[in-house]
Amino acid sequence: MSESEQRTTGEAKALAKEAAEELLARAGADSFDALVVLGSGWAGAVDTLGSADIEFDAVELPGFVEPTAEGHSGRVRSMWVGDKRVVVFMGRAHMYEGHDPMVVAHAVRTGIAAGASVAVLTGSAGSLRTDFAPGQPVILRDHINLTSRSPLVGADFVDMSEAYSTRLREITHGVDASLAEGVYVATSGPQLQTPAELQVLLQAGADVVGRSIALEAIAAVEMGAEVLGLSIVSNDAVGAVLEPFAEERALEIVEQRSHRLGELLNRVISAA
Repeated sequence: MSESEQRTTGEAKALAKEAAEELLARAGADSFDALVVLGSGWAGAVDTLGSADIEFDAVELPGFVEPTAEGHSGRVRSMWVGDKRVVVFMGRAHMYEGHDPMVVAHAVRTGIAAGASVAVLTGSAGSLRTDFAPGQPVILRDHINLTSRSPLVGADFVDMSEAYSTRLREITHGVDASLAEGVYVATSGPQLQTPAELQVLLQAGADVVGRSIALEAIAAVEMGAEVLGLSIVSNDAVGAVLEPFAEERALEIVEQRSHRLGELLNRVISAA
């Protein structure tokens, strides 16, 4: 089946099950407790997240594609975080790379098919608020999916009213009480927003804007996993209207904080 011929949810989950079986065999594991998807610039977080077990190229598993976006690795790592066995995808596929939503959500589905009951989705985003500064992590309490796409085809209705786990958010606040919460708006990209579009997003209640997380969260909820979303502010989205967006600088901001982000995830997952 070509990527242009979108799979049904059932077909996507069957492919994820096949990938999960291979993942578990390579890791010598019966099951994983949690999965982590690392966003742009987050790859260094694995150094402080936990103890590495095995690492290899994700494309060696069925259904995976090589990320082409800047700041994303195509590696997958099995790790121990405390007494939790965790699979970490060190990059992700995006729609703006030309991928179907089923491909975008494949890593999450694979991790859950391998037993993960907790899905930690990370990313970088532009801030729509003057009090959210670059370098600041934000816990996601909700999202607005403006991609006009879904990773669910031929599935039953899925309740998204509590997509981002209250329990996991409370654990994260317990680890770092200074963290703010916000609403993430997902766009398809790769273009940034016009001033009028930014105004609409603000009026809709969005706090940060990015090009990932939402489709993965939908797939995770449909499969019954708890979701924690954590995005680090990489740039001032509103200020980009006055000053051109500098991708290298935005990536550098995240990379400089990746080790501390790994420590944060370590404490959250250990307590989850």
